[in-house]
Amino acid sequence: MSIFRKLLLWLDDATYVWRQELKHVFRDEGVLMFCIVVPLGYPLLYSWIYNNETVHEVPVVVVDQSRSQLSRQFIRMCDASPDVKVACYAVDLDDAKSLVSRQVVKGIYYIPEDFATRLNRMEQSTISVYCDMALMLTYKAIYQTALSVTTQMGVAIKRSVSGNYTARDDLVSTSPLQIEEVAFFNPAGGYGSSVIPAVLMLIIQQTLALGVGMAAGTSRERSRYSDLIPINRCYSSVGRIICGKSMCYLMIYAVMSTYLAVVVPRMFNYIHMAPLSSLVVLMIPYLLACVFFALTVCCLVHYRENVILLMVFISMILMFLSGVSWPQSAIPSYWQGVSWLFPSTFGIRAYIRLNSMGATLADVSFELMCLWILVVFYFAMACIVYAVEMSLSKRHTVERLEALRKKRAVRLQLKKKAG
Repeated sequence: MSIFRKLLLWLDDATYVWRQELKHVFRDEGVLMFCIVVPLGYPLLYSWIYNNETVHEVPVVVVDQSRSQLSRQFIRMCDASPDVKVACYAVDLDDAKSLVSRQVVKGIYYIPEDFATRLNRMEQSTISVYCDMALMLTYKAIYQTALSVTTQMGVAIKRSVSGNYTARDDLVSTSPLQIEEVAFFNPAGGYGSSVIPAVLMLIIQQTLALGVGMAAGTSRERSRYSDLIPINRCYSSVGRIICGKSMCYLMIYAVMSTYLAVVVPRMFNYIHMAPLSSLVVLMIPYLLACVFFALTVCCLVHYRENVILLMVFISMILMFLSGVSWPQSAIPSYWQGVSWLFPSTFGIRAYIRLNSMGATLADVSFELMCLWILVVFYFAMACIVYAVEMSLSKRHTVERLEALRKKRAVRLQLKKKAG
């Protein structure tokens, strides 16, 4: 057989696997949901939730033991800020804590009894801030508002006792250095702009693994080995099976990844600085690595529900290990080694640097190299696990044929005895 004829036969077998896998995707409601519906709807849900970027009018309770003009001024200035709303007053700290425990308010401003007395004596006074740490955004709003108001009141008191004659003298004495805070790569300082890009890339990997694993689990539950591995056409080559299945999911996720990486950030006005060519260079190895990773994981799944439990369980872990929700420098070295096994780690880091920080392909060359290494690694792993599956499929077919022969032989003997 000529090389050209072998190549045509190889392509014909791979195309057959591609067609069969595509049919399974669109016939199975669960696979269709994870591969198409979830990637289309989940990013919209996340983006709408975090579209405001920051929280405003966080309710707080005030315990004013001072009941002075200065304490009332502090309360009015906090209530006038855009981030905090004074919802109610409490008699003592215990009553205020009960309001926080019932989630009526998110924090407490405690003004001691000697607040105004110490300030009038030119002594330092304190205001205690108690916050519900369940949500860091509310803690940030409550704490920074109190810090800003106390700073402004301190400047006003310092000006009143400075004895200066001009506004310029007041400015120099109270603020000799002007500080301008600029947030790099996130001008709004919003939670959505920092987290949503990572979520978009993680959705690609997780939904791929869920869809492929569910399709494989369905085939095993129904004992349809020919659905998982079409032995009638290409039993002799694992590469044809892997290429055929990967072509099916690459075709679907070429559209899904374009929607997630290009369309969604522009729909919700998130930062999108990367040119389309750079995103294409990134998404090619990332999609390949995710597809081969999913094909490897699916052979370890024996029931449809198992893959859902597994991938949902590790989703939050992978988000932390990517270095977005938790600083990469603070992650222990062994956990960083574990994170290198997942394509999402390098995909998230490269995508954020390209699209949110304006990096070039040279700046993410390490991440691209690691993604290509994972492509080779998981392709080899997929070939190995599918070779094992093919062996099990052959043994299952032989055992079933042998059982049918035995049944047939028993029936023939019974007919002879009856005759």
